[in-house]
Amino acid sequence: MSRAIPLQTKKKWSIKRGLIYLVLSLFAIANAYPILWMMMNSFKSSKEFTVDQLGWPDQFVLDNYINAWNTANFGVLFGNSIYVTIVATLLTVFMGALASYCLARFSFKLNNIMHTYFVFGMLVPIHATLVPMFILMRDLGLLDTPVTLLFPYIAFHLPITIFILTSFMKAFPKDIEESAVMDGCGLFRIFWSIILPMSRPAIATVVILNLIYNWNEFSFALVLITDPMLKTLPLGLASFAGQYTTDYGAQMAGLTLSVLPIIAFYLFMEREIVRGMTAGAVKG
Repeated sequence: MSRAIPLQTKKKWSIKRGLIYLVLSLFAIANAYPILWMMMNSFKSSKEFTVDQLGWPDQFVLDNYINAWNTANFGVLFGNSIYVTIVATLLTVFMGALASYCLARFSFKLNNIMHTYFVFGMLVPIHATLVPMFILMRDLGLLDTPVTLLFPYIAFHLPITIFILTSFMKAFPKDIEESAVMDGCGLFRIFWSIILPMSRPAIATVVILNLIYNWNEFSFALVLITDPMLKTLPLGLASFAGQYTTDYGAQMAGLTLSVLPIIAFYLFMEREIVRGMTAGAVKG
């Protein structure tokens, strides 16, 4: 026989839930407002932006996007950012998944030491390595090349990738691999056909983290890249804002163009990200 929930308890829970929704709504507004403000002002002329920065545009100036694309050479910037982001993300996730598989599913003498070593990499500040990284890349002759940014991007995002995937893979039962071995599967076949599909939520999480980091990264691009034809989008936007400080509409349009791809990808992968963040929260 089910037990009725007291009315007072229901009221307390309703108030608590209402407060939670209120806080989350305020947090969402605080994060979404700057993006909406930027998009709204991207359709204003420079004169209208100077007069009224908070109001709705009186007339939508679509030429801002054309001017931003042509003036800042956005085609080259987008191409470079897409190349660096996708290649660095794929290599980071693949190598991170292999390392996580070894750390999570095999027992060997240096297992804990290796795991601690990778976790410690999350504590190294990026800015402290800019000068040593520049000297190293210069001595290797890798400055201003298409692969210049791949090395630091992969190295500095492997720790968080391995940390997330290792924690996720440790929860898999050993029986799955034992059954696969009895069926004649090798280690790489088990990894590729069993472990990776089961790790899909966690992989989606590290993919979006890598993509956001690589797409928005500025420090390494500023130090290691000087060739205009190899600059990425954040670096190109910085130069654009410094040179054309009076054309606010074009600046907002350029920023909007740079933000839209990563927002679209995040919305596309949102379900997998939520699954990855909540995986393991309920056991049964």
